[in-house]
Amino acid sequence: MAALALQALCAFFFISDIVVSVFGLRATPIAWQTREFLEIGAAVGLLLGFVLGAIALRRTRRRQQAAEAQLRVASGAFMELLDERFTEWGLTPAERDVALFAIKGMSTQEIAGLRATSEGTVKAQTNAIYRKAGVTGRPQLLSHFIDDLMGEGLPVTQVE
Repeated sequence: MAALALQALCAFFFISDIVVSVFGLRATPIAWQTREFLEIGAAVGLLLGFVLGAIALRRTRRRQQAAEAQLRVASGAFMELLDERFTEWGLTPAERDVALFAIKGMSTQEIAGLRATSEGTVKAQTNAIYRKAGVTGRPQLLSHFIDDLMGEGLPVTQVE
């Protein structure tokens, strides 16, 4: 924040110097040595602001890459967990599709449309999924996976 304020002050110096020169507003000229020191100080301030801004940008980019890597790990871990549970419960390929769509939050009507089946078929498949998973509905099904993920934890990756 201090670097930003310093940059603004330096930019103000250069802009005000130009305005004063263009409109001839300066009543008493300042010594050339003082002017040179002010310009050098302002240039150093702008350069410092640039360097600190580049460092901040680099840190932000690293954090973004780390967050993206963790998201990929979480996504992969979730898909692995789904596959393990679906296998453990003995779901058929059709039930796996329906379960995945249900976990994604799709309605029975949407799932039926995507799978080109009737809503009755999807309802029968979801009931079979719930029975095999030992849950009573979608919220418990989703909660089951969240609890599994939270219990196992996700591996943390470092990005340099």
